[in-house]
Amino acid sequence: MSGERRDINSPLNVGETYDVSIEDVGREGDGIARVEGFVVFVPNTKKGDNVKIRISKVSRRVGFGEVVTE
Repeated sequence: MSGERRDINSPLNVGETYDVSIEDVGREGDGIARVEGFVVFVPNTKKGDNVKIRISKVSRRVGFGEVVTE
C-alpha cells in the first residue's frame, strides 16, 4: 500500500499545495494550520505566518506540510 494514498476522511493529497495561515504552535514547535478543518503541521513557521505549503504526508488525523519557496 502506498504512503501517498489519500485517507477517505482527509481533504489533503500528498504533493498538493495550499495557502494557509499558521494558527498555533504545537508541542514540538511546528506551526499548526488547518485545511478544511484538518490539522496540518508545518515546521519552521510561527503563529501568524501566511505561507504556501506542499503536503508531504497524510495520516488518519493530521497532515504534514513543508513551506514552498518560490
